[in-house]
Amino acid sequence: MGNIVCLSTSNYHPYPTRKQNVMNRLQHAEIIYFDPPISYLAPLKDRSLKPRLRAWRRGGEQVGEHLTVYALPPVLPFGSRYRWLNRLNQRRQARYIRQVLAEQGFSRPLLWCYSPTAADLVGLLPHGAVVYDCVDRHSAYPGMINAQVVDNMERKLAEQADQVFCTAAGLYDTLIRYNPHTALIPNGVAYELFVQAAGPKRSEGPPRFCFVGMLQDCIAYDYLLALADAFPKAEIWLIGRAMPGVDTAMLAAKPNIRLLGLRPQQELPELISACDVCLNLFAPSRLSQDVSPLKFYEYLATGKPVVSTNEPLQVRDYADLVYIAEDIDDFLAKCGRALAEDDPALRQRRMAAGQAAGWDNRVRQMEAILAERGLLDQSVARE
Repeated sequence: MGNIVCLSTSNYHPYPTRKQNVMNRLQHAEIIYFDPPISYLAPLKDRSLKPRLRAWRRGGEQVGEHLTVYALPPVLPFGSRYRWLNRLNQRRQARYIRQVLAEQGFSRPLLWCYSPTAADLVGLLPHGAVVYDCVDRHSAYPGMINAQVVDNMERKLAEQADQVFCTAAGLYDTLIRYNPHTALIPNGVAYELFVQAAGPKRSEGPPRFCFVGMLQDCIAYDYLLALADAFPKAEIWLIGRAMPGVDTAMLAAKPNIRLLGLRPQQELPELISACDVCLNLFAPSRLSQDVSPLKFYEYLATGKPVVSTNEPLQVRDYADLVYIAEDIDDFLAKCGRALAEDDPALRQRRMAAGQAAGWDNRVRQMEAILAERGLLDQSVARE
């Protein structure tokens, strides 16, 4: 059995993203999953984060037969703004990670990285191979970062990696220049879970639209407000929490918009099954054009009509299955068409596309590439 160390950008709990879905499905590997560190500054902005300052002291949590989760120690802020600070942070992280690897008997694991900041970490850790799995245009995120610093770190990490995966064509076009061993594998869906929301067209209750996902800066809120005005008898369910700094007051002021907050993933199929149309809404930006939204593939698995903005660019691959809006007026017209849709054959085609995008298929693609290149064999068995 090989060893994998996952340096994640998402906590293992509570909501599964690409990182958890991939690690949970990798076969024949003993895996240590490191939750990302928070900065010492973070609890000053969000007091709920204060317990995470000490989470790393709790040690590991066994979450699966071959998967253990650890938290990393906190870091100094602004590591994505000043490279020297990132190097300082990564030296501290490396000391802790080496200690965990020694305790677990990992000698030369495969390092599976998700953040450009790992460019200054991998050289400090024993390893047999390096994978960089790029899921976002990291330098396009808002906040206290320096885009050039982040891009330079990403380039170094990609050049160091033995294999690069990425989730969108725009990311591929960038990363292939740094590493010829780059493969495009979009995000996926827990198909067996979300197909539970499939069924015939609803015949009772008010028309209902749903949006699933975090309410963050890149969402097209003007589309939601226009939808609420254009369909006053319809309900609009927003399922997900608002990120810090996002003002939801204008949404909450609409009587037919319901802010349902973050819900456990297991509850999502029941909520989506009570809706008629699913919404995928991103405002144009350098960040949103290259995202690979999990919600989009989850929607497909339900078979329900999907109305999407023109971004991310990935939705254009499914133009024959979803309604893609060019502007707000077009969006409202297509929401009306989606509400009226009653096409069992189209529903089945969406579900088939969702099944093809299942996480099992995505991870088997990754494993096949790594196995062909002999990289999974680079991580030795536990001592």
